[in-house]
Amino acid sequence: MIVTRRHLVVGAAAVASVSAAKAQNLVAQNLVATSAQDLGPFYPIVRPTDHDADLTRVKGRDGVAMGQPINVIGRIVDLHGNPVSNAQIDIWQCNAAGRYAHPGDTANPAALDPNFQGFARLASDRDGQFKFRSVKPKDYDTPIGRRTPHIHYSIDGHSERLVTQMYFPGEPLNDIDFLLKNAAPKQSVIAEAIDRLSGDPQALAFRWTVVLGVG
Repeated sequence: MIVTRRHLVVGAAAVASVSAAKAQNLVAQNLVATSAQDLGPFYPIVRPTDHDADLTRVKGRDGVAMGQPINVIGRIVDLHGNPVSNAQIDIWQCNAAGRYAHPGDTANPAALDPNFQGFARLASDRDGQFKFRSVKPKDYDTPIGRRTPHIHYSIDGHSERLVTQMYFPGEPLNDIDFLLKNAAPKQSVIAEAIDRLSGDPQALAFRWTVVLGVG
């Protein structure tokens, strides 16, 4: 048999395809479900009318939320690494001073920020991806211990609901936060710091993959 250039190209493509499949299988074998976390007491009773993907601005107001802006780039997959499209995602958090826009957050003396949206409702795209802009939440005291900075999530996939929280890498309070300590596995709820986005150099950037046990 004479080996032609076409044979070499087709053979190389086949090897690449097999290698990619093996790599995907290895990734899938290493995936573990993201740890569930408490809903917490401050899920919005009344959702704001403005609940888009930019929490640093409120429609009808000219101001910008106080604090360090952040971009979060997320992706939702199942245990096989398949994207979970059109997952419904609720996101809520305290502001840069550690205060929630919730009537139950009365013990915190910090002021509310009228320019901070505090809540967003998103949907993952066909690749399971979502993105939002916010400010980095502050740590705050509770009756049973101090909370490290975090963002709350409620995610409705195709077959399950996951309530969890996303944490930031390298935070001093991560080792003592009473909820984060009980996460299993702990790394499943800690985001990865990435390079700032070229179109938004003032904002820190983080990537987080959520793995649903069923999808």
